Amino acid sequence: MEPLKDVLGPGRGYMFRSINLRLWNSLKAKSEGAKAQFSHRVDGPKSKAEHSLRRKLWTRTGLAIICTAILALTIIGRLYVDYAQARQNLFDIQAFRLLLDTANHLSAERGPANVMMAAEAPADSPASKRLAEFRARSDAALDGAAAHLTMSYGLHDHPVPKHLFDRVREKLWQARMEVDRAVSIPRENRRVEDMQRAIEDMFVVVDDFQAAIAWKANALVNSDTGLAAPVLTGQMLSDLREYGGRIASQIIAPVALGEKLELKNLVDAGRTRGRILELWRLVGGQDALYHGDYRLLDGRRDVERLFLGKGLAIIDALIGEGRLSGSYSMTAEQLTISFVATLQPLERFRSAFLDLAVENVVAARDRALKILVAVAAVTALILAVLIGFVLSVQAIIFRPLLRAGEEVIGLAEDRPMALKRDPHHASEMLHLFDAIDILQGKLQERASLMGQLKLQAETDGLTNVLNRRALDQVGERRVDRQTQAGDACILILIDLDHFKSVNDTHGHLAGDDVLKEAARLMHSLVRPTDIVARFGGEEFAILISDDGLAGAVALARRIRLALQLHEIVISDGTRLHVTASFGVARGRCGQDEWRCLIDAADAALYRAKLDGRNRVRFAREAPTRPALESASTPQDTKDENYPCAASF
Repeated sequence: MEPLKDVLGPGRGYMFRSINLRLWNSLKAKSEGAKAQFSHRVDGPKSKAEHSLRRKLWTRTGLAIICTAILALTIIGRLYVDYAQARQNLFDIQAFRLLLDTANHLSAERGPANVMMAAEAPADSPASKRLAEFRARSDAALDGAAAHLTMSYGLHDHPVPKHLFDRVREKLWQARMEVDRAVSIPRENRRVEDMQRAIEDMFVVVDDFQAAIAWKANALVNSDTGLAAPVLTGQMLSDLREYGGRIASQIIAPVALGEKLELKNLVDAGRTRGRILELWRLVGGQDALYHGDYRLLDGRRDVERLFLGKGLAIIDALIGEGRLSGSYSMTAEQLTISFVATLQPLERFRSAFLDLAVENVVAARDRALKILVAVAAVTALILAVLIGFVLSVQAIIFRPLLRAGEEVIGLAEDRPMALKRDPHHASEMLHLFDAIDILQGKLQERASLMGQLKLQAETDGLTNVLNRRALDQVGERRVDRQTQAGDACILILIDLDHFKSVNDTHGHLAGDDVLKEAARLMHSLVRPTDIVARFGGEEFAILISDDGLAGAVALARRIRLALQLHEIVISDGTRLHVTASFGVARGRCGQDEWRCLIDAADAALYRAKLDGRNRVRFAREAPTRPALESASTPQDTKDENYPCAASF
């Protein structure tokens, strides 16, 4: 019981020991009663006891056979349900893939539509025929998905509501009408707004179709959580393909008409680019997703090389040209051809993942069938063996088990075992008590591991300082024992300036090196009683006792200057210099006050970044709502090499 005392806090330790004491007394009373009852049974005449035990053994053996048969039927029934569920999952994942393929067709239709709106193409031109072909493909895919998803199969059916498909068809018709209207306008009279309106209507079609995909995904995950990984990942890959095509469509209108990019185009393209990178970070960075499959590994490399490398570079180049003027290095048709080629790895990667998901479900179905057959055969064998086994149990195990009864009760009373282990009887008994010895050792090991796990739970794995969770616990629980009010304290929030550029320029491993070195440097500049924690991302926090706001600001300045002057050498030998912005706030710890203190420090940090970064700003007090003061002191009116206002 006691090894957990060092792991738990004082309050919890007291509660834990109290519960253990009550539980121990209960177990002790029960064990004493069991011991008395057991002693009464083994003290009777030997022949009578053996006769009674033999009869009871056979009676209970018959009961065990019946129970085993019932249990076997229950297990076999459950295994059959698993097999039926695996068959249903195969149908469901194939239906979901059909939805994702339909979304891909709707997205792909924008390509030829953009080409038609960008050029003066007659009705019988190759571009017009290609658009008609893509429209027919979208209609066929939409009709096929609607028909397939209304089918019922197996254990359940999840028909997508009809009104979702009707809404998509209506929006698709409106978008095509808008595209045709833009195409009908002579090119010299065609405006960016005409093309942009048609393109955005095509976006709406895909966005509305996402509602059907989301509905189906939720239904599948609710029916079997085992489908969550392939369903959600497939949905993210579909979104990645959609946003990959959308980013080119968001700038193609100005490119087609040779006009400068408007702010809306720049904002939309930038937002889409961020979504693409975030989706790829979620999907492409999960090594466990690929299961060592060469198709996915090769596909990931192709996506990173062609789409994320070459494709986004094309978009970036055109955006750079469009910022300055309406003169572009390629036409809309050239953009479409070049960029669509870079989207092919995304489509192949998505298809490869869905192929693998289907293969896994097929394997699960086959495995469930094999297990079902195997369990049925093993059950029959067990029932046959059970009768013969009980004979050997009586001679080899049962009698020694009676003699071991006293020692079992002694073990319950925490008395050392003194069982005489006869090698001629029941080697299982020897293994039993060996297992008990091992269990005792494991319990002690568990107590030690709990302490280690607590340390790991409160430590940031990268920087080896406290994490946000541990800092919040300290801040909320640090109270004065006499007044029961929160201790006075000062919080310093630190944000590494332009840290994203380090990751973008040198890679995330270099960013990790910067975070570790920054944490090490901060830790070396504070007192042993001060707490350094990683607050989140590139943010750190330092919690110190209230020795005066001026001293805390001075500490923040020392750290700021040390970071500015410190040279960080990353793994490839590059030497970096980083700076940081600081927000200092003074207040109290405690359950309610801690939130206010964080808000005040965060507001000061925000002001430091607004004032140009690499600065120290402070708030004098942290009341119920943070209030940043505007008074200044001679020490606060100037930060080394960086003038700063005294209010923050």
